[in-house]
Amino acid sequence: MKPFRIDVPQADLDDLAQRLDRTRWSDELPGAGSSMGIPQARVRELTLRWRTGYDWRAQEAAINAWDQFSTTIDGTNVHFLHVRSAEPGALPLVLTHGWPGSVVEFLDVLGPLTDPRRYGGDPADAFHVVVPSIPGFGFSGPTTEPGWDFLRVARAWAELMRRLGYERYGAQGGDWGTGVSRALAAAAPEHVVGVHLNYLPTPPPTDPALLDGLGAEDLARLERTRRYLAEPFGHLRLQSTRPQTLGYALADSPVGQLAWIAEKFTEWADPASTIDDDRLLTDVMLYWITGTAASSSRLHFESAANRTVPISFPAPVGVAVLPHDLVLPVRRLAERAYTITHWTEFDRGGHFAALEVPGALTEDVRAFFHPLRG
Repeated sequence: MKPFRIDVPQADLDDLAQRLDRTRWSDELPGAGSSMGIPQARVRELTLRWRTGYDWRAQEAAINAWDQFSTTIDGTNVHFLHVRSAEPGALPLVLTHGWPGSVVEFLDVLGPLTDPRRYGGDPADAFHVVVPSIPGFGFSGPTTEPGWDFLRVARAWAELMRRLGYERYGAQGGDWGTGVSRALAAAAPEHVVGVHLNYLPTPPPTDPALLDGLGAEDLARLERTRRYLAEPFGHLRLQSTRPQTLGYALADSPVGQLAWIAEKFTEWADPASTIDDDRLLTDVMLYWITGTAASSSRLHFESAANRTVPISFPAPVGVAVLPHDLVLPVRRLAERAYTITHWTEFDRGGHFAALEVPGALTEDVRAFFHPLRG
């Protein structure tokens, strides 16, 4: 394992500025709004900020304030943040991001999770936190061979935690982090003490008898999930079938990469959430400067065949339900697959929990793992 520090060459930043200056804008129908995608006015606003007001070096320094490392696992590079707590008895916890996220999603929870004493929490709830960049994403860099689905990522996480010397640890995630965290618990059942998820789809059951007794809210959630599965979002169709073709456009146009990601941060978040534009641009930068547009998309392609494969494990599961997420789980169905010991219905937030409600997410993670520390 080698210490890692972000230091993007100035030539790369100059190239980005020149590309932004030469943006060739698409047309837009009058009054289209967001019916065909993210409105041009919003993309122009973010592009102007990116070009004239955004300070990458400041964002780079903010990430570099946390200890980072890189290592090779199963033939690929893995970049990760490793923030150890000063509290004795801190529980190791691996946080896994999703798409179109990155490790920057978790910057606001690193301090509270590792140093609860400083942030008004109980020191007994401290964690040693490991935040890896999924292979193919960010500073892990592009993958160089096929086969990197979410199950293989989970096996890599098990090896990473072994190398760090952690025998007992928890897992937390949303989006792809949900699949990776569950698969990690299945791959290393003797080590994972619990899994906390802020996204857990529960597909409509094929047996109608399982619907008996469900209330109106649960039935509405299942109908929402049914619609989502029947008509997947455009990114899911493209990245599950044509990640290479999509990658050419995103890797060549910073505004294309920006629009592709910013659309999701707009549509998948709680409308009342205020995700900072500079944090959004930093997330986009981690795709742009590392050239991982295509490789990050390949995770959908590689995982398409087993995205819905049943995953069983003995560890207890905690679920945080955010009301504006893509789909919402039904507890009774979740309990058929997992040992649910903690379930919280948040009153706000969407798909990006660590960005939208970092304080509430931190408290929920602490509460779930509190009785599992051993």
